Amino acid sequence: MPVSVAIVGSGPAGVYTADALVASGADISVDIIERLPSPFGLIRAGVAPDHQTTKNITKKYAKTLDNEKVRYFGNVEVGRDISLAALREIYDAVVLAIGAPLDRNPGIPGQDKAGVYGSADFVGWYNGHPDFIDLGPDLNVAAAAVIGIGNVAIDVARLLVRTKKELAEADIPDYAEDAILKSAIKDVHIFGRRGPVEAKFTNVELREMGDLENAELAIDTDHIPADAGDLPDRDKRLKERNLETLRQYSEMPRGDKPKTVHFGFYASPVEILGGEKVEGIRLERTAVENGKAIGSGEFFEINCGLVVTATGYRSGALEGAPFDEKQGIVPNDDGRVDDGLYAVGWVKRGPSGVISSNRPDGKTVAGHILADVHGKKPGRGAFKKHLQDNNVRFVSLEEWKKIDAAEISNAQGSHPRKKFITVQEMLDALN
Repeated sequence: MPVSVAIVGSGPAGVYTADALVASGADISVDIIERLPSPFGLIRAGVAPDHQTTKNITKKYAKTLDNEKVRYFGNVEVGRDISLAALREIYDAVVLAIGAPLDRNPGIPGQDKAGVYGSADFVGWYNGHPDFIDLGPDLNVAAAAVIGIGNVAIDVARLLVRTKKELAEADIPDYAEDAILKSAIKDVHIFGRRGPVEAKFTNVELREMGDLENAELAIDTDHIPADAGDLPDRDKRLKERNLETLRQYSEMPRGDKPKTVHFGFYASPVEILGGEKVEGIRLERTAVENGKAIGSGEFFEINCGLVVTATGYRSGALEGAPFDEKQGIVPNDDGRVDDGLYAVGWVKRGPSGVISSNRPDGKTVAGHILADVHGKKPGRGAFKKHLQDNNVRFVSLEEWKKIDAAEISNAQGSHPRKKFITVQEMLDALN
């Protein structure tokens, strides 16, 4: 009897786990359960729409979904259509690969004002995620502030100043493209509590900022240290590369481009200013001591009508699984949560690393499953019966392929696809 495994979530961590399981050659049956009709999680809804090369990894993931030992069940939400407890009764092993879809609260006064958005919501909005299409951010403002100095912050800043030409090959939804192109934003400020050495963005993302068609970069040369300091060799090389790129940007002559992206290091936001709607942000200048940002007691303010907080993500609690509110993860021992229950990816370790960082999690947990469990439970057949008995309209892999083909067919110009932005639109495409 095959070992039956349910993987909750079809993003990188979930697919890497499925791939490791089937690659083992074991007698295994893997069902991937996704709450949206569309698979691939973060790749579809988190990677910036102008980063199509990164999104090409879904072609590899599609091969895993096509494996004869794997089945895809889209449009099925654990906790709504079936409980985690019921799932564990049906499958020998259940893997939680639900990611970290929630924003980590920055915890500053005024963060609830209109015009302040977490990056999870904002990124979901410009990516056409069904949960965020009604966000409706007002971009008819002169300036925006992005709090954070990681890749997500860079993505948000870059998208806000993109031109029609630069978005021509993006899979950005029409409403977001229209809002960005009609935007009145002239200045985008990126603020980080610490300095360039501590910044989390990669050099690939940073270099892309130097090619913006419509925006110049402003960086205080005093914020760029002479070297990266005492770090392990690999880390030092990566940080030195960032410093050199920032140094080049700071020395570039100012031209006549209409927009400017300002890098503001050593600046800790302390309050969002304004009435009901954001009108500005107050920050404290900082210094870094032993890797920590220490306030100087010197404050300054900038005017802005939009604030996006890119200060980290967290997972949400799922009924039937333990949850660590402080860390925003499911507590686990190297991926083991409980007998027959496992966690991979961001819900296991927190939102860190790049897409491929999820691969080791998948391999590790696949090994645990093959060592821990035996084929005793009914698996797929019982799961499908539950869905039928409860009138749950699941989307199969073949149906997803039809939705995918329709999105590609509906694309206009050089855009790679025109996304369906609601669940109903996806289901209607199957009729």
